[in-house]
Amino acid sequence: MLATRALASCPGFLISLVSALFRGRHTIAVSEFETVIIDYDAGNLRSVQRACHQVGIDAHITGDPQEVARARRVIFPGVGAAPSAMASLKANGLGETLREVIAAGTPTLGICLGLQISFRHSEEGDTPTLGLLDGEVRRFRFDNPDLKVPHMGWNDVVPNQAHPLLAGIEPGDAFYFVHSYYPAPSRAENVYARADYDGEFACAVGAGNYFATQFHPEKSGRVGLRLFENFKTWDGSC
Repeated sequence: MLATRALASCPGFLISLVSALFRGRHTIAVSEFETVIIDYDAGNLRSVQRACHQVGIDAHITGDPQEVARARRVIFPGVGAAPSAMASLKANGLGETLREVIAAGTPTLGICLGLQISFRHSEEGDTPTLGLLDGEVRRFRFDNPDLKVPHMGWNDVVPNQAHPLLAGIEPGDAFYFVHSYYPAPSRAENVYARADYDGEFACAVGAGNYFATQFHPEKSGRVGLRLFENFKTWDGSC
């Protein structure tokens, strides 16, 4: 009774108390995670998460743009087709969120389809893509009938310039690839490693705090885990 009378006699205090409770409830509605893996219905999320856990990264899978925006590190993986991936990113607002977190300096790692839709255009379905990097993505075309599309299996990766995420990775270390399209960056300075499939192609690209691989580090054993270890401590500089 005395407490009720005290609150009634201090309406300002009551309003402040209710406001504080509301703010507290509001701020915990969106969780903050050290590392998030973006879920935009493009597969291979659990294998990426398992690789993260193996090197001590507590990675959370989410399709919530607010959780992505609040993360300290972002992984942007994917398998599938560029048209459906772009449609999903636009529908849930994740494409714009990804641009914003990269512009804000958040260390971000793209993988496979994540890399491909980072460029301005993909030949797959004649699709305009995110434009995080200058260039386009082209389909493999061969005169040699013995060369199959997709390019699938282990292939040597040769770094052509240093990058923190490639530390400890030697020329000729093999990574696992599955892809029918390959990146063709407009700027040579964006290319950090190459592979060869009847001709060289860029297989690791980046600019500033964004880095992406055409190969799958989460399926590449020891050398793939080394890349994730490097990502764990990367501050976004290169």
